[in-house]
Amino acid sequence: MSTKMDQLTSWLKERKITEVECLVSDLTGIARGKISPTNKFLDEKGMRLPESVLLQTVTGDYVEDDIYYELLDEADIDMFCRPDENAVFLVPWALEPTAMVIHDSFDKQGNPIELSPRNILKKVLKMYADRGWQPIVAPEMEFYLTKRCSDPDFPLEAPMGRSGRPEVGRQSFSIDAANEFDPLFEDVYDWCELQNLDLDTLIHEDGPAQMEINFRHGGALHLADQITVFKRTMREAALKHDVAATFMAKPITDQPGSAMHIHQSVVDVTTGRNIFSNEDGSMSELFLHHIGGLQKFIPELLPLFAPSVNSFRRFLPDTSAPVNVEWGEENRTVGLRVPEAGPQNRRVENRLAGADANPYLVLAASLLCGYIGMVEGINPSAPVKGRGYERRNLRLPLTLEAALERMEACQAAGKYLGEKFVRGYVAVKRAEHENFKRVISSWEREFLLLSV
Repeated sequence: MSTKMDQLTSWLKERKITEVECLVSDLTGIARGKISPTNKFLDEKGMRLPESVLLQTVTGDYVEDDIYYELLDEADIDMFCRPDENAVFLVPWALEPTAMVIHDSFDKQGNPIELSPRNILKKVLKMYADRGWQPIVAPEMEFYLTKRCSDPDFPLEAPMGRSGRPEVGRQSFSIDAANEFDPLFEDVYDWCELQNLDLDTLIHEDGPAQMEINFRHGGALHLADQITVFKRTMREAALKHDVAATFMAKPITDQPGSAMHIHQSVVDVTTGRNIFSNEDGSMSELFLHHIGGLQKFIPELLPLFAPSVNSFRRFLPDTSAPVNVEWGEENRTVGLRVPEAGPQNRRVENRLAGADANPYLVLAASLLCGYIGMVEGINPSAPVKGRGYERRNLRLPLTLEAALERMEACQAAGKYLGEKFVRGYVAVKRAEHENFKRVISSWEREFLLLSV
C-alpha cells in the first residue's frame, strides 16, 4: 500500500495538484465523495463516507426504513474508501490544479462493500480471472447536446451550432453537422487527452445534435472508470459552451434514444488467444454459449441495463432500438450483433444497454450474463437473418416494474452478485419509481384535464 501511495504522491506533486476530488460511484452512477486539499488527502490516505450514500436514489431520497436498516447498520456508520492509484485523472476545467481519484469501498474489517458498483464489477472480473480468462470491452456512448433549459416542464431543443441555426431532420454520420460543434469537441478531446482517456472516433448519430463517442478496447474496470470520467468531462465542456449534454436514454420525444453499446470478447490469459474462435477461425462453442448466456439473463437483469422509467422509452416500437435479445451476424436490428471481424477480433456487441446505465454495473451485468452462459453451456437461438425488430420470442420486459420483479426473483442474480446487492439495487430503483409516479406529466394535463 505504501509503495502505491508513494506513486500517487509523486504523481500529485509533479503536477502541483492542490485539491483532490475523492469519489465513489453510487448505484445510479452519480459521483459522490469529498473534495480535499492535497496535503490532507495524502495524510489520511483515503476517506470515510456514510455507507448510506449507496442506497441513495437519483432524487436524493433513500429506500424505505425497513429495507434500509436490513441492509445497513442502524448506527449509520461510515465505510472506508481507499484511493486506486490506477484511477487518477486530472480535472482540466477546474480553476486550480485539481485531480479526481476514484476510490474502492470497504467495511472496518477490510471487506469489500457489497453495495459498491465498482466492487460488483471487480467480483465479476475475478470470476473470469479464476478460469484464466480476461474480458475485453469497447463501449460506445451516445448522448445529446441540447439548449440549456431551467424548466423541466419544457421539452428539450437542439442547440445552436456555429452557423447560428439549430439542427433539423436526421443527420446520421454527417461531418458538417458534427462540425457545427467543433469548438466544444476541441475542448473535449484536449481535456480527454490530458486525462489519458482512450477515445477513438466521434460520430454524429441519428437525432438532432445526437453524438456518439467510441472508446478503444481494453480492460472492463479501466473503461468503466473512463466512462465515469468522460460523462463528467462532456457535461463540463458543454456548460463551458453554453449548451447541455445529456446521457438520458430517451430525452426527446419522437427522436432516437441514446445507448451504450458494449463490444465484448474474452482472451485466454496465458496465450492471449481469443477464446471465441477455434484454431480454424470458426466460432467456438464458448462463443455460442456466451451469446446463449446473454440471451437468457439480460431479460433477468434488465434493470442494470435500463435503470429508470425513461430507459424503457428506448424500447418502444419504431424507435430504432432493439427490443429483444435475438442475435445475428452484421445485423443492427437485433439486441446482440456479431460484427464481421477476423478470428482474433471476434466479439459480440450488446446493443441493449442505455447511456444512462451505471458503467460499472452495466459492464458487470453484460459480462456476467456471458460468463454464466459459458460455464453452464447455454445454447443460443438460431441467428436472425434480416429484420429482427418484430421477433417476439425473446422480448424484454415491457416496464421497469416488471423488470424489477424478474431481477428480484432471479436466483442467478443473488448467487453471482450477492443477495444484499440485488435487494439494495431493486429497493433503490423502486424508490425512484415511486417518486416518478407522484409527478403529474404534461401528457396527463394536455389530454385528461378537460376531457374526462
